[in-house]
Amino acid sequence: MATRPVVVAVDGSEESLLAVEWAALEARRNGAPLRIVSVPALPPRMRAYDTGPHTVAGALRGVSFHAVGEALTRAREVGPGLLVDADVLTGRPALAVTDSGAGALMLVVGARGAGGFAAMFLGSVSRYAAFHASCPVVVVREDTTAVHREVAVGIRDPRDIDAPLGFAFEEAAKRGATLVAVHSWYWFPSALAASIVREMSGYPADLDEISADASRSLTEALLIWREKYPGVPVRQEVVRGHPAKVLAGYSAHTDLIVIGRHGGPSGGPVVGAIQHAVLNHAHGPVAIVPAGH
Repeated sequence: MATRPVVVAVDGSEESLLAVEWAALEARRNGAPLRIVSVPALPPRMRAYDTGPHTVAGALRGVSFHAVGEALTRAREVGPGLLVDADVLTGRPALAVTDSGAGALMLVVGARGAGGFAAMFLGSVSRYAAFHASCPVVVVREDTTAVHREVAVGIRDPRDIDAPLGFAFEEAAKRGATLVAVHSWYWFPSALAASIVREMSGYPADLDEISADASRSLTEALLIWREKYPGVPVRQEVVRGHPAKVLAGYSAHTDLIVIGRHGGPSGGPVVGAIQHAVLNHAHGPVAIVPAGH
């Protein structure tokens, strides 16, 4: 049984309550506790400790406590008997929420928040957390109740896919779902088909050959994971199209989209255009999994 918690950030918005529902179900699937956090969005230079009932800071903390109360109620409705705790944090919302994921099984956030000084700017906070947290971050949006029994994982380079594939296979196994491994290439072949690129040497590229080579590379990359998870049905698909558009399309008929996040030379996150676009246009939950997780 997992002991690391599933952490979910709330601000009182309906989006964040949808995130609570998703996180509660995920915690139940993993046999994990659920931790609910909220952070008052204090205006710049406002003293966090000046929290008397008649101060702005005090009122904003009151909003966070109310948001936590609503979230606790929603979590207990969705997951009766689930071990749940909650905390109102201090500090800059983006940093505090991101840090709350340290040591967690995953951090769950809503795609958009209530906005304004009355609540955490969850839209910007969720984006920051997705690209800086040390654990996988799941961004929840729109309706989370439909069950499709499919988890899709976007694969760019078979040499660097352990983190997202491991997370995706584990999710598929716990959900009794099919794992859909998706590779898409757009205009120029990606790393999966780099060995047969002839355009740079003056020869026209054979698009059918590019797709076939990508499919072979994908098959090889999946072998070890099929062996680790023999009970998980696997389907692999190579698609010609912009990766972000392809994955956003898959999100309309899968339970979860999983994509990786790579670190730069200094160890910090590389904020990729594809990840940004998927988060902007996805119809359902998206998991961003850091390299090395």
